[in-house]
Amino acid sequence: MIGVLAAAGYWATRSVEAPDIQLWPDDTATVARGAVIYAANCAACHGANLEGQPNWIERDAEGYLPAPPHDKDGHTWHHTDKLLFKLTKEGVASIVGSDYKTRMPAYDGVLSDEEIIAVLSFIKSRWPQEIRKRNDNINKSAQGG
Repeated sequence: MIGVLAAAGYWATRSVEAPDIQLWPDDTATVARGAVIYAANCAACHGANLEGQPNWIERDAEGYLPAPPHDKDGHTWHHTDKLLFKLTKEGVASIVGSDYKTRMPAYDGVLSDEEIIAVLSFIKSRWPQEIRKRNDNINKSAQGG
């Protein structure tokens, strides 16, 4: 019971109700949880090692872009934590409109907010320090800091 209460308190301190999303790439428990969720929900398209699909910047015959990598070679780190959360939860159409052809599903109702944060924290934990610093600066700029 104490473990359950501690876990509930742990996640409550990382609430996503605040206007800004906070990722936890240095938190071992969050990253481990995110790795499991990523493997079950994301790796089939984005790769077990975050490598994405081949030719991810070229549309296929049906007009879809293959899944991009989430490692340092992709563009994931170019986006704010808040935008990555919104894209994952609500889908690409919530940002760019419903005319955009994508196979990326929205995960609202599939993953909880805390699970999405754990996945994104796992992804960020895998970036080299220089890339993480650049992403942190993107987040600070977006917050006016």
